[in-house]
Amino acid sequence: MLMTKERRPAIITLRGWALGVLQEAGAVHEFEEHGWAKDRADPHAREGAVDIASQEPPDGLSPDQAVAEVQDVLESIGDTCPECT
Repeated sequence: MLMTKERRPAIITLRGWALGVLQEAGAVHEFEEHGWAKDRADPHAREGAVDIASQEPPDGLSPDQAVAEVQDVLESIGDTCPECT
């Protein structure tokens, strides 16, 4: 049986790509009520996101640049919804 790897949908911004990687790894999830991304504080999921970023960087970025972007986006996300406070 031929197995193919499912590709992620095209993302217009680098931040959008990084958010997609973080969601795929389970490091963040979308807050249902307002749609903000929330940090799950799961170190294994964070490591998974870094692995994905280093192994599958978007076109034009080095693995190190992709990892740096994922880490920057993760640092900008809190564990509470800004609209609920």
